[in-house]
Amino acid sequence: MGNQVVHALRDMNLSVAPGEFVVLMGASGSGKSTLLHLIGGLDVPSSGEVEVEGRALAPMGDRERTLFRRERIGFVFQGFHLLPTLSASENVRLPLLIAGSDGRETIARAASLLETVDLAHRAEHRPEAMSGGEQQRVAIARALVNDPDLILADEATGNLYARGATDDKGQLLTHLKSIQAHLATAGALPLQIKLIIEGEEEVGSEHLENYLADQADRLACDCVVISDTAQF
Repeated sequence: MGNQVVHALRDMNLSVAPGEFVVLMGASGSGKSTLLHLIGGLDVPSSGEVEVEGRALAPMGDRERTLFRRERIGFVFQGFHLLPTLSASENVRLPLLIAGSDGRETIARAASLLETVDLAHRAEHRPEAMSGGEQQRVAIARALVNDPDLILADEATGNLYARGATDDKGQLLTHLKSIQAHLATAGALPLQIKLIIEGEEEVGSEHLENYLADQADRLACDCVVISDTAQF
């Protein structure tokens, strides 16, 4: 603000191995979302480098970064971002249709992923007919539809405040963890995927924080003090 310089991330150095499930936890304003935006190519660092699968993101132009995100990175957002006029299947298929994939193939792909997240019975339902947890699982299926190398989940449980929200949070994290394990060992879905989920320390209960810690391969706290180089 004004002439004041705010360092959202400073002295940051983080490497994530293929197939690793990493949880970032910290207070509001510690730089978690900024880090995920940099990793996902939504923002460009003022200095330093971010590499995903050996490719530096900063030198890319806007179009190249957009295509890279579309083809290599899956996002799971706090706000779901499902189109209300589309069914669960159509929301999952949308990234493939935008990329020009064959319509019949996208139907089969969406059906397979909805089954993976236990929502095959909801394929033709619109978001308004689904619970918050179900909508977020549709968002997970959509994040997987392009066979990404990396999944970034930014406060993926943050909007689950309705009845049963605690159960929804646990189910979502379990789904992410089971999908990660499946991808690392099976050929039915794409290659290994790195999962990064932002933990909301300020709104999460002690139970949720312990659950995150138990599920993660690695826990990174207060990421603002964790570089000018981050490789994923």
